[in-house]
Amino acid sequence: MRKFTWATIFLVTIAVGVLAQELAHDGLPGVHIDQERTKWIAGVMRSIATIRPGMTRKDLSAVLVEDGGLQTPKQGRYVYVSCPFIKVDVEFSPTDDDHVFNPDDTVVRTSRPYLEYPISD
Repeated sequence: MRKFTWATIFLVTIAVGVLAQELAHDGLPGVHIDQERTKWIAGVMRSIATIRPGMTRKDLSAVLVEDGGLQTPKQGRYVYVSCPFIKVDVEFSPTDDDHVFNPDDTVVRTSRPYLEYPISD
């Protein structure tokens, strides 16, 4: 019985490995993956990942622009420059007065990118 159990575990492990390899290569079975869109999204994610703590508010403008709606000097919602549906929340450390948006405010942390409809003023 013990040999049967180990043999079963071994075969299941191999099957799962093969299936995982196929999914990684071909995507989900029966689902068409648009390679161009996938490459574009990967580029967006790499671009957003360049935003790091210590950068300034003005440094963000190459990748992100401020979203519409209510913002505060300590926390803002930003959208990707090429697509207003891709958003990132950014927390800042103000350089001077807490009531002023200063281009030299420092990024403290960012959220993961997420999707949301644009907000307009």
